[in-house]
Amino acid sequence: MTAQSAAKHAPAPQTPALPQAKPESLGLSQPRLQRMSDAFKREIDRGTIPGVTILVARRGQIGWFEALGRQSPAAAAPMALNSIFRIFSMTKPIVSIGIMMLLEDGHFLLSDPIAKFIPEFGNQKVGVENNGQLDLVPVSRPITIQDLLRHTSGITYDHTGNGLVQQLYQQSRLRSRKISNAEHAALVASLPLVCQPGAEWNYSRSTDILGRLIEVVTGKTLGAFLTERILAPLQMAETAFHTGAENTDRLAEPFATDPWTSEKVQLFDMLEKPVMQSGGGGLVSTTMDYARFCQMLLNGGTLDAVRIIGRKTLELMTSDHLGPGVKIQAGNLMQPGIGFGLGFAVRTQQGLAPFPGSVGQYFWSGMGGTFFWIDPKEELFAVFMSQGPGQREYARTLVRNLVYAAVD
Repeated sequence: MTAQSAAKHAPAPQTPALPQAKPESLGLSQPRLQRMSDAFKREIDRGTIPGVTILVARRGQIGWFEALGRQSPAAAAPMALNSIFRIFSMTKPIVSIGIMMLLEDGHFLLSDPIAKFIPEFGNQKVGVENNGQLDLVPVSRPITIQDLLRHTSGITYDHTGNGLVQQLYQQSRLRSRKISNAEHAALVASLPLVCQPGAEWNYSRSTDILGRLIEVVTGKTLGAFLTERILAPLQMAETAFHTGAENTDRLAEPFATDPWTSEKVQLFDMLEKPVMQSGGGGLVSTTMDYARFCQMLLNGGTLDAVRIIGRKTLELMTSDHLGPGVKIQAGNLMQPGIGFGLGFAVRTQQGLAPFPGSVGQYFWSGMGGTFFWIDPKEELFAVFMSQGPGQREYARTLVRNLVYAAVD
């Protein structure tokens, strides 16, 4: 399906569609994009994933946008271009842009300690495992805002390992959607760090803390700030921390059990309004909404004559902030040849990574199965949406391989 044939299935009118063009006019091969479509149809036919949406844009216009499979395995409705997805960690780049907007407003410096704004972080300790016990040692330096943006804070996630610090996370109420952002931040601050600030890259709840920082600085809820400063200006009308009951028939859902592992799959209820507005993973969105965010980034911070972030600030965000001195504790999240900026992973070398791309490409994904990347060199971005948590790493690499195969 090309952009033109998909037009009759266009997203809800409150989210304006980006301009569309024939793939060939954008330097994209339609036959090769069709092969990409066929590959995902095979995955759907195998029962790997219920359904997907794929949007590919180049040189400011959409060359391919389609919906495949079913929106939910429990219903007959097909996946739609305006289906609503849990985007989980694709929330992080939006919140990171919000933080840097406040930096541009002069509210703080990247080198400021987070304890300056959230005092509970003023007495942090690092948990060091010693013969099965956890020794608490003082931090060598405070956690900075830059540490939070690049995940070098020493904060962790409860699902990225099973060390003694992570076990404390698992035993806490951190996963609850019924606590406030302030309560969540205080709880994180009460737990030991997994390493010294700046020593390691650990994927973490750092962006949740940045969400709380936004609230402290602005005096507004995170959702209100994001809507006022980013979502409304970009006309991302379907992106929020929950969606209304009127959209029940548009919700994308996963299989009840993972098709590869047979483990139960349980994702949050998109209709439930949470107390905690998770800056690290709480937003729901549509493919077109997120495409508008991506086009703004690819444009250097503007969309439709509205500037969201400064060009040089965005250049800073999409540069590597780790360097050779930071140990990357990443599992499959960070491949060789990939660094991390301020809210995005960044490709630092042409080789090493097991997928194509350009140096300077930046990207991130969500644990529910969503993914995006932006390639400034090729003037290209892509948004992939699904709700297949167990297949997310496979799907990310598959879609990236197939899109780049279509670039002339």
